[in-house]
Amino acid sequence: MISKKIFSTFLLLVCVAFASIAQAQKLPNVMILATGGTIAGTGATSTTTVGYTAAKIGVDALIDAVPELKKVANVKGEQVFQIASENMNNDYWLKLGKRVNALLAQDDVDGIVITHGTDTIEETAYFLDLVVKSKKPVVIVGAMRPSTAISADGPINLYNAVLLAGSKEAIGKGVLVTLNDQINAGREVTKTNTSTLDTFKTPELGFLGYIQGSKPFFYRQSTRKNTADTVFDISKLDSLPQVDIVYGYANMNPIALNAFVTAGAKGIIHAGVGDGSLNNTVVPSLVEARKKGVVIVRASRVGQGIVARNGEADDDKLDFVVSDTLNAQKARILLMLALTKTSDSKEIQKMFYEY
Repeated sequence: MISKKIFSTFLLLVCVAFASIAQAQKLPNVMILATGGTIAGTGATSTTTVGYTAAKIGVDALIDAVPELKKVANVKGEQVFQIASENMNNDYWLKLGKRVNALLAQDDVDGIVITHGTDTIEETAYFLDLVVKSKKPVVIVGAMRPSTAISADGPINLYNAVLLAGSKEAIGKGVLVTLNDQINAGREVTKTNTSTLDTFKTPELGFLGYIQGSKPFFYRQSTRKNTADTVFDISKLDSLPQVDIVYGYANMNPIALNAFVTAGAKGIIHAGVGDGSLNNTVVPSLVEARKKGVVIVRASRVGQGIVARNGEADDDKLDFVVSDTLNAQKARILLMLALTKTSDSKEIQKMFYEY
């Protein structure tokens, strides 16, 4: 016969088990997609914060290193690929975007976190901001110091990212980037310093918000269309049109521009000086490229501010497009996707004002 004490202990254990199950059911389900980067990097010593090797640690090890994740979400991990983000390319983007859309279509996925190298994090964020077909949160996170460093920022950044991806506050905000307790919009964020922890900023428009005390606080959001509200669909795409960037500088020449056009570029982003100004030496080549059907977008190397249409060039006459507030690397992404829909420069200009 079972004693009352044993029976009471058994009932207590059962109650605890059911309480744990109930708690797990209340937590959001967050999928972590790992792609490599510094957050998965290792260094020779605990003080190595430069000269380390990126993309060495797998997703399971990243998750195990932050046991606190279990308190804020039901977490699963998947290694999509394992690269240093300077090696990011269109094929990786298409693979990642399709996987994100497939997961977000599932009822048992409430949000997604993507671990990523910081070098191209802003580009991947904007690409996904344009192609994800869900309002569920997608949060991209990285680290400025490898996992082996004394003061590695990866664990707290990952914790904050999971917290954010599982929050109701992040729904419908577009693709987000979070590092250093700060929340930025994928469309607007940029890397501003080569190595400091506070490198990711939106210098003029500002952060969307902060994470403090295990809670996200939003103070603004982007007004541009994103995710489920865009016209872009990558579900059947196996490649993206070739778009290249030409950088403006004093005493520049058209050699790079002509080479890109000869190599088959369908679009050129001209990252001009100031307000997207064009050096006289490249104007004839830009005009000739446009006559061949290459779409020309005037952006600025400055990195902030609006590139004014018909400001530093007669865009109407030349049939050029301006990038609005997008920097050159993000203008390239929008133009690539725009070219999957149309080659009409007027329609493409509308997209640059819309997205």
